[in-house]
Amino acid sequence: MTNSTYSVTGMTCGHCAGSVEAEIRELDGVTGVAVDLATGAVTVHSTGPLSVDDVRGAVEEAGYRLP
Repeated sequence: MTNSTYSVTGMTCGHCAGSVEAEIRELDGVTGVAVDLATGAVTVHSTGPLSVDDVRGAVEEAGYRLP
């Protein structure tokens, strides 16, 4: 099990957080996602390491950014 935390910019509400979580959950190997809206931290639980580019793509698909 691997846990990685990313900073996501632009999230301002629960709907924002839900959109980011839903997109990241679609990545292969993801077993869970925890979003801290107050800090913009997104912790991804996965069966192994994920590509930062894959996570970035999922976040951007939701309409937000990884700095």
